[in-house]
Amino acid sequence: MSEIKGRRGRRGGGRAARQAARAESGEATLAYLERKLPPVEMLDEEGLVQIEENAETILSEVGIAFQDTPMALELWRDAGADVDGELVRFPRGMCREIVQASAPRSFTQHARNPDRSVKIGDNTTVFAPNYGSPFAFDLDNGRRYATLADFENAVRLTYMLPHLHHSGGTVCEPVDLPVNKRHLDMVYSHIKHSDKPYMGSVTAAERAADSIELSRIAFGGDLDDRTVMTSLINASSPLRWDGTMLGAATEYAQANQAAIMSPFILAGAMSPVTVAGLAAQALAEALSGMAYYQLARPGAPVIFGTFASSMSMATGAPTFGTPEAGQAINVMASLARRVGVPFRSGGQFTSSKHPDAQAAYESASTILPTVAAGVNFVLHAAGWQEGGLTLGFEKLIMDADQLGMMGVYARGIDMSENGQALDAFRTNTHGDHFLGNAHTLENFETAFYRSSIADNNSFEQWELEGSLTAAQRANARWKELLASYEAPALDSAIDEELQAFIGSRKAAMPDAAY
Repeated sequence: MSEIKGRRGRRGGGRAARQAARAESGEATLAYLERKLPPVEMLDEEGLVQIEENAETILSEVGIAFQDTPMALELWRDAGADVDGELVRFPRGMCREIVQASAPRSFTQHARNPDRSVKIGDNTTVFAPNYGSPFAFDLDNGRRYATLADFENAVRLTYMLPHLHHSGGTVCEPVDLPVNKRHLDMVYSHIKHSDKPYMGSVTAAERAADSIELSRIAFGGDLDDRTVMTSLINASSPLRWDGTMLGAATEYAQANQAAIMSPFILAGAMSPVTVAGLAAQALAEALSGMAYYQLARPGAPVIFGTFASSMSMATGAPTFGTPEAGQAINVMASLARRVGVPFRSGGQFTSSKHPDAQAAYESASTILPTVAAGVNFVLHAAGWQEGGLTLGFEKLIMDADQLGMMGVYARGIDMSENGQALDAFRTNTHGDHFLGNAHTLENFETAFYRSSIADNNSFEQWELEGSLTAAQRANARWKELLASYEAPALDSAIDEELQAFIGSRKAAMPDAAY
């Protein structure tokens, strides 16, 4: 019996390795996705104009609060807005005009490796991993508070996964480090363990400044006005921007780094329950944030962000993968195109606590409308679990596999001479199958997307290889990737300077819990 088990194990392991190799041989590692699929429009011109008018009513009559930021209030006052304490009301059309006057329609975020630099805007899509989770999960260790080791492994895996174009930011919170110092280790990890683009810290203005200085060092001593970071600046919805986010935004804008000015809305709690109401509020918040960014530095790259989902009216718990959230993504993408700036939304969201069927269904119900709507920057594209509280390592692998499928879908139909395949018809014996046709033999390696996770074998073969679930196969996959990880090149002098800066900054302040 043990001999039979041994033969099965060897056969399964070898087959799995060959399957993974075949899957990856057909994958082109692209810096970002160029979509040929036209975006789906859910609302007609009349509907979009009405939402824009409603947003202008919110801006002019209700107003947006800019909290604890005297500089922002002064800039708004000088620009001609009505400033009443921290509440700012804007003449109709003012915010849109400021944004459209100077914000770029698209921009390049430079990576340490120039081949990894991404274009954000127009017809491109950039997939970035999970963000902000205090917990981590894998099948071996279960759910636990995330550590720096978890963070570093997530960065390494993201670096190795070809369909994740961006290293992200706070992929998970390393809670084993002091709150006021962990940003240094996180940014350094992105620089050290990956050469893909990354995000900076936003939890305090000085932490944003540290992120800029680390990036300056990493890019050879001078950023030369290049945009090398994107940061996530969340509104305190409803209708407020707080001082912490604005402080970080100001640092990044003045350094010509990019920011996602993003309302964070659970409909029913932070906005009205209707999609049209949510859209009008999100447009008002985003316009005011992006306009402030342009006042801080005209021409600084900015992304129109929206995080929009729903909540259970019975329990108050956030819900994900709902049709209303998909509708909101679609409408907001249309509104962003009309403003003329890149758009961030979507991902692969789920409330599930485990990489199970619920996680798969809810994630699919988010990523499909995301791609169909033409979203430019997709944060939380892989690894999101438990309503964002947890980074799931198996789910990271499973989601990344789905992103490969989305890439094929978004690139559209091949209408080249080879794609039309007329030679196959001309050379094939009438009525015969095409398996031996020259066209098939020339194209079979790259004809269809090959999942590295899915099992398409017979029941008997699946059983022979261990009856593994998708999550179990993903568990083996992330371990294989980490075992084969090789760090990208980083100049030793630059690395020493980075570590010296981190050491001096940590020594200059006591540990803090906030």
